[in-house]
Amino acid sequence: MNKPLTGALLSLLLLGAAATPAVAAPTTAPPAAPEATAVAVNFAGTVALSNCSGSVVRAPGSQPNDLALVLSNGHCLESGFPAAGEVIKDRPSSRSFSLLNSAGSKVGTLRASKIAYATMTDTDISIYQLTRTYAQIQSQYGITALTLDGARPAQGSAIKVVSGYWKRIYSCNVDGFAYRLKEGAWTWKDSVRYTSACNTIGGTSGSPVVDTATGKVVAVNNTGNEDGARCTDNNPCEVDQNGNVTVRQGINYAQQTYIVVPCIAPGNKIDLNRPGCVLPKP
Repeated sequence: MNKPLTGALLSLLLLGAAATPAVAAPTTAPPAAPEATAVAVNFAGTVALSNCSGSVVRAPGSQPNDLALVLSNGHCLESGFPAAGEVIKDRPSSRSFSLLNSAGSKVGTLRASKIAYATMTDTDISIYQLTRTYAQIQSQYGITALTLDGARPAQGSAIKVVSGYWKRIYSCNVDGFAYRLKEGAWTWKDSVRYTSACNTIGGTSGSPVVDTATGKVVAVNNTGNEDGARCTDNNPCEVDQNGNVTVRQGINYAQQTYIVVPCIAPGNKIDLNRPGCVLPKP
């Protein structure tokens, strides 16, 4: 996994890439055909946990007065990794999160009231319910939540992995999907495989994966094969429908989040019995 970090760590020296300005065509030239414009992706709405990254998220149907949700990984829980087959639902939590603005500066602290849902079975997610509503966060900090996409991401789509812990953004594409991704005791389904440019590291666990065409969250960053080992901790392997195993050293992965959307009922309640909800049950 892009393992959670513990203890004091030296800060990374991060280099920001400046955007290249568009150059206007000569006035005598015919107007160019309009091109699709990527959505600007920044740190607004992301959070830093004590050991991981995360984001304030909303479902397409979430309302301003709903208590807000924070998305991260199951392996980022303050209580440690859930066991294979374990599902946590509505467990009290007072965990705090540092809320970031577009520049990556901390603007406030948010606090959980409970772990609404968490597991490392089939997927690797944690969803915290906060003590404040989306409207209260917007009013106090001027920050809006990221929206979960209800559609499955497409192969080849441009994405950004936004780490609130490191205040670093990785840019790459969806290289493909792993039918099964196995790491130690855990197995995940239909995982997103990045192209090599997203060389995520420890502490990026839980980062939202944002589709640059829509600005919506399509996955949550969670792991990568560090040493080239086969199916061990920190060295996940891909297993296809026929049981064939592939090891891709240096390649990183995320868990799709469109499967979360059908499980979010009115009032931002996690309802595992809703039609279309396939998240594992306790």
